[in-house]
Amino acid sequence: MRSPMGNDAGPRRAVADDIAELVRLRAMLFENLGGDFFDPASGDGGWLDELAVVLKAQVDAETVRILVVDGERGLAACGVGTIEQRLPGPHLRNGRIGQVIGVVTDPAYRRRGHSHSIMRELLDWFRSSGVARVDLYASSGGEPLYRRLGFTDHPDPSLYWRP
Repeated sequence: MRSPMGNDAGPRRAVADDIAELVRLRAMLFENLGGDFFDPASGDGGWLDELAVVLKAQVDAETVRILVVDGERGLAACGVGTIEQRLPGPHLRNGRIGQVIGVVTDPAYRRRGHSHSIMRELLDWFRSSGVARVDLYASSGGEPLYRRLGFTDHPDPSLYWRP
């Protein structure tokens, strides 16, 4: 149920009716990050349609947690967590890794603690799900929050490859 004030209920799990707003917030995330990696000049809006399809398929998935905070009109904020089963090792005894994907707050609702409350709930979910480690990529604006929550530098270099 949506709060009439938009922010007194705290985060809740997303539902299928939230998909359009989740797409809007995710698009905002990449616009704000900028640069050719996150917002390539050659990119078209086709990824938004693909995003809606994936969100619809995963909104209730056991290994995905999509949290939202209601605003007065639409969503004020959202955050996504996923759990991946990898091979166990001495540094990752059960092989379960959590990933925080794109915590974003609409500019009209910033500085109200929404990202913090979403992150606390995601971290509680990861803990109760038996995750051995949680990874995330932080924007310069989000990094102080994540460090306050206990995130530290990853020992491995982050590399990527695109086929």
